[in-house]
Amino acid sequence: MIGIILAGGLASRMGGGDKGLRTVGGVPILDRVIATMRLQCDKLVINANGDTDRLAHYGLPVISDDLADNPGPLAGVLAGLDWVAKTYPNKPFAVTAPTDTPFLPKDFVARLQDVRVEDRALIVCARSGGSSHPVATLWSVSLRHDLRKALAVEGLRKVGAFLDRHPVAYADWPVHPYDPFFNANAPDDLVAAEAIAGQGHR
Repeated sequence: MIGIILAGGLASRMGGGDKGLRTVGGVPILDRVIATMRLQCDKLVINANGDTDRLAHYGLPVISDDLADNPGPLAGVLAGLDWVAKTYPNKPFAVTAPTDTPFLPKDFVARLQDVRVEDRALIVCARSGGSSHPVATLWSVSLRHDLRKALAVEGLRKVGAFLDRHPVAYADWPVHPYDPFFNANAPDDLVAAEAIAGQGHR
Protein backbone atom coordinates (compact mmCIF):
# COMPACT_ATOMS: atom_id res chain seq x y z
CA MET A 1 0.00 0.00 0.00
CA ILE A 2 1.13 3.52 -0.81
CA GLY A 3 0.37 6.26 1.72
CA ILE A 4 -0.35 9.83 0.59
CA ILE A 5 0.02 12.39 3.37
CA LEU A 6 -2.03 15.50 2.63
CA ALA A 7 -0.17 18.60 3.80
CA GLY A 8 -1.26 21.03 1.10
CA GLY A 9 -3.93 23.01 2.96
CA LEU A 10 -3.86 26.71 3.77
CA ALA A 11 -4.50 26.17 7.52
CA SER A 12 -6.57 29.37 7.62
CA ARG A 13 -8.26 28.44 10.91
CA MET A 14 -4.82 27.89 12.43
CA GLY A 15 -3.60 31.30 11.30
CA GLY A 16 -1.75 30.05 8.24
CA GLY A 17 1.40 28.00 7.81
CA ASP A 18 1.64 24.23 8.09
CA LYS A 19 -0.82 22.61 10.48
CA GLY A 20 1.30 19.51 10.47
CA LEU A 21 4.29 21.37 11.91
CA ARG A 22 2.34 22.42 15.03
CA THR A 23 3.34 20.27 17.97
CA VAL A 24 1.39 17.96 20.27
CA GLY A 25 3.27 16.51 23.19
CA GLY A 26 6.39 18.24 21.93
CA VAL A 27 6.26 16.41 18.57
CA PRO A 28 5.11 17.94 15.25
CA ILE A 29 1.81 16.39 14.15
CA LEU A 30 3.32 15.58 10.76
CA ASP A 31 6.05 13.55 12.49
CA ARG A 32 3.36 11.61 14.32
CA VAL A 33 1.43 10.90 11.13
CA ILE A 34 4.54 9.83 9.23
CA ALA A 35 5.65 7.53 12.05
CA THR A 36 2.24 5.84 12.16
CA MET A 37 1.90 5.54 8.39
CA ARG A 38 5.44 4.16 7.97
CA LEU A 39 4.43 1.16 10.02
CA GLN A 40 1.52 0.45 7.69
CA CYS A 41 2.62 1.40 4.16
CA ASP A 42 5.27 0.24 1.71
CA LYS A 43 5.98 3.79 0.53
CA LEU A 44 4.94 7.30 1.53
CA VAL A 45 4.61 10.55 -0.39
CA ILE A 46 3.77 14.01 0.96
CA ASN A 47 1.44 16.35 -0.91
CA ALA A 48 2.36 19.97 -0.12
CA ASN A 49 2.28 23.30 -1.91
CA GLY A 50 4.63 26.28 -1.82
CA ASP A 51 8.32 25.81 -1.06
CA THR A 52 8.63 22.06 -0.65
CA ASP A 53 12.22 22.38 0.66
CA ARG A 54 10.75 22.99 4.11
CA LEU A 55 9.82 19.31 4.22
CA ALA A 56 13.01 17.92 2.66
CA HIS A 57 14.35 16.71 6.02
CA TYR A 58 11.68 14.00 6.10
CA GLY A 59 13.43 12.24 3.22
CA LEU A 60 10.15 11.55 1.41
CA PRO A 61 8.99 12.56 -2.07
CA VAL A 62 7.06 15.83 -1.93
CA ILE A 63 4.56 16.55 -4.70
CA SER A 64 2.44 19.64 -5.30
CA ASP A 65 -1.05 20.13 -6.73
CA ASP A 66 -1.05 20.65 -10.49
CA LEU A 67 -4.29 22.66 -10.39
CA ALA A 68 -4.24 26.41 -9.78
CA ASP A 69 -5.87 28.47 -7.03
CA ASN A 70 -5.58 25.94 -4.18
CA PRO A 71 -8.74 23.94 -4.91
CA GLY A 72 -8.47 22.05 -1.63
CA PRO A 73 -7.75 18.52 -0.43
CA LEU A 74 -9.30 16.87 -3.50
CA ALA A 75 -6.44 18.34 -5.53
CA GLY A 76 -4.01 16.72 -3.13
CA VAL A 77 -5.77 13.38 -3.51
CA LEU A 78 -5.54 13.75 -7.29
CA ALA A 79 -1.84 14.65 -7.17
CA GLY A 80 -1.19 11.63 -4.99
CA LEU A 81 -3.15 9.19 -7.15
CA ASP A 82 -1.44 10.50 -10.30
CA TRP A 83 1.96 10.05 -8.63
CA VAL A 84 1.14 6.50 -7.59
CA ALA A 85 -0.07 5.63 -11.10
CA LYS A 86 3.17 6.95 -12.60
CA THR A 87 5.65 5.73 -9.97
CA TYR A 88 4.07 2.43 -8.93
CA PRO A 89 1.80 1.37 -11.82
CA ASN A 90 1.35 -2.08 -10.23
CA LYS A 91 -0.26 -0.58 -7.11
CA PRO A 92 -4.02 -0.30 -7.68
CA PHE A 93 -4.87 1.35 -4.34
CA ALA A 94 -3.55 4.13 -2.13
CA VAL A 95 -4.49 5.59 1.24
CA THR A 96 -4.69 9.30 2.08
CA ALA A 97 -4.14 10.67 5.57
CA PRO A 98 -4.42 14.29 6.74
CA THR A 99 -1.67 16.04 8.70
CA ASP A 100 -3.99 17.33 11.42
CA THR A 101 -4.68 13.93 13.05
CA PRO A 102 -2.12 13.49 15.85
CA PHE A 103 -3.66 10.21 17.07
CA LEU A 104 -4.06 8.36 13.77
CA PRO A 105 -4.70 4.68 14.68
CA LYS A 106 -2.07 2.00 14.21
CA ASP A 107 -4.59 -0.22 12.42
CA PHE A 108 -5.72 2.56 10.06
CA VAL A 109 -4.55 0.99 6.80
CA ALA A 110 -5.19 -2.61 7.82
CA ARG A 111 -8.80 -1.94 8.73
CA LEU A 112 -9.45 -0.03 5.50
CA GLN A 113 -7.88 -2.90 3.57
CA ASP A 114 -10.03 -5.49 5.34
CA VAL A 115 -13.21 -3.63 4.42
CA ARG A 116 -12.01 -3.15 0.83
CA VAL A 117 -11.46 -6.89 0.40
CA GLU A 118 -14.70 -7.84 2.13
CA ASP A 119 -16.86 -5.36 0.20
CA ARG A 120 -14.83 -5.33 -3.04
CA ALA A 121 -14.90 -1.56 -2.71
CA LEU A 122 -13.12 1.09 -4.74
CA ILE A 123 -13.36 3.60 -1.89
CA VAL A 124 -13.22 2.91 1.84
CA CYS A 125 -13.63 5.86 4.19
CA ALA A 126 -12.70 5.94 7.88
CA ARG A 127 -15.54 6.58 10.30
CA SER A 128 -15.56 7.09 14.07
CA GLY A 129 -18.55 7.62 16.32
CA GLY A 130 -20.78 7.72 13.24
CA SER A 131 -18.83 10.61 11.65
CA SER A 132 -16.95 9.95 8.43
CA HIS A 133 -13.50 11.35 7.65
CA PRO A 134 -13.34 11.86 3.87
CA VAL A 135 -9.60 12.55 3.65
CA ALA A 136 -8.76 9.47 5.75
CA THR A 137 -9.66 7.16 2.92
CA LEU A 138 -8.50 4.26 0.75
CA TRP A 139 -8.85 5.01 -2.97
CA SER A 140 -8.69 3.03 -6.17
CA VAL A 141 -6.02 4.72 -8.27
CA SER A 142 -8.34 4.26 -11.29
CA LEU A 143 -10.60 7.00 -9.90
CA ARG A 144 -8.08 9.67 -10.74
CA HIS A 145 -9.56 10.28 -14.21
CA ASP A 146 -13.05 10.93 -12.83
CA LEU A 147 -11.53 13.05 -10.07
CA ARG A 148 -9.60 15.25 -12.50
CA LYS A 149 -12.75 15.86 -14.53
CA ALA A 150 -14.70 16.75 -11.38
CA LEU A 151 -12.03 19.22 -10.27
CA ALA A 152 -10.85 20.76 -13.51
CA VAL A 153 -14.05 20.74 -15.58
CA GLU A 154 -16.90 20.79 -13.05
CA GLY A 155 -15.20 22.85 -10.34
CA LEU A 156 -16.02 20.34 -7.59
CA ARG A 157 -14.20 21.15 -4.36
CA LYS A 158 -15.57 19.11 -1.44
CA VAL A 159 -14.22 15.62 -0.86
CA GLY A 160 -17.59 14.49 0.47
CA ALA A 161 -19.32 15.67 -2.70
CA PHE A 162 -17.01 13.51 -4.79
CA LEU A 163 -17.53 10.51 -2.51
CA ASP A 164 -21.30 10.94 -2.88
CA ARG A 165 -20.93 10.10 -6.56
CA HIS A 166 -19.47 6.66 -5.87
CA PRO A 167 -20.28 3.61 -3.77
CA VAL A 168 -18.36 4.02 -0.53
CA ALA A 169 -17.65 1.42 2.14
CA TYR A 170 -16.78 2.43 5.70
CA ALA A 171 -14.34 1.20 8.30
CA ASP A 172 -15.39 2.05 11.86
CA TRP A 173 -13.43 2.96 14.98
CA PRO A 174 -14.63 3.69 18.52
CA VAL A 175 -14.26 7.19 19.99
CA HIS A 176 -13.41 6.12 23.53
CA PRO A 177 -11.22 6.95 25.33
CA TYR A 178 -10.62 9.46 22.50
CA ASP A 179 -11.41 9.86 18.82
CA PRO A 180 -8.43 8.51 16.83
CA PHE A 181 -9.36 10.89 14.02
CA PHE A 182 -9.40 13.98 16.23
CA ASN A 183 -8.63 17.00 14.01
CA ALA A 184 -6.34 19.78 15.19
CA ASN A 185 -7.73 22.51 12.93
CA ALA A 186 -7.65 25.52 15.27
CA PRO A 187 -5.60 26.70 18.27
CA ASP A 188 -8.24 25.42 20.71
CA ASP A 189 -7.93 21.99 19.13
CA LEU A 190 -4.23 21.96 19.95
CA VAL A 191 -5.09 22.55 23.59
CA ALA A 192 -7.52 19.62 23.52
CA ALA A 193 -4.91 17.45 21.77
CA GLU A 194 -2.36 18.27 24.45
CA ALA A 195 -4.86 17.13 27.07
CA ILE A 196 -5.33 13.80 25.28
CA ALA A 197 -1.58 13.35 24.89
CA GLY A 198 -1.11 14.26 28.55
CA GLN A 199 -3.26 11.27 29.50
CA GLY A 200 -0.66 9.00 27.98
CA HIS A 201 -2.32 8.47 24.59
CA ARG A 202 0.12 8.43 21.65
